Amino acid sequence: MIPESIHDEVRIDASPARVWTVLTEAEHLAAWFAFDGAEIDLRPGGAMVFRWKEEGVFHARIEAIEPQRKLSFRWALLPDVAPTEGNANLVEFTLTADGAGTLLRVDESGFRELHGSDDDRAGHVRDNRMGWEGALSTLVKHLDASAA
Repeated sequence: MIPESIHDEVRIDASPARVWTVLTEAEHLAAWFAFDGAEIDLRPGGAMVFRWKEEGVFHARIEAIEPQRKLSFRWALLPDVAPTEGNANLVEFTLTADGAGTLLRVDESGFRELHGSDDDRAGHVRDNRMGWEGALSTLVKHLDASAA
């Protein structure tokens, strides 16, 4: 059975303000996530664009912002299309202060509603689960390197 959502989290030795910057500024997004470039219009309804040479250009729309606490966006899981019902998932980043650091959680939901076969949906679950695991690890390394 296809899960409705996937989750991952990491504790980061950086303040929520610093983690927020890395999540919401294009030059940082390009360092840990969209390695071939990113654009972000940081407001509800604003556009996000993620570029990867191998995978293509992916589009997203910001759903909600709570500075230093929450960022959510709906992103198309296929390149070169706008996020719409049936082709996009909701991604939510939640930041929680944890001592001198931050607990960062990512939730991605909507897999069951995606158009396509069960094999297609299962592939998105598998790929995105591995993708977020790698992305969060790279985000931590980016923060560590930029603090040095």
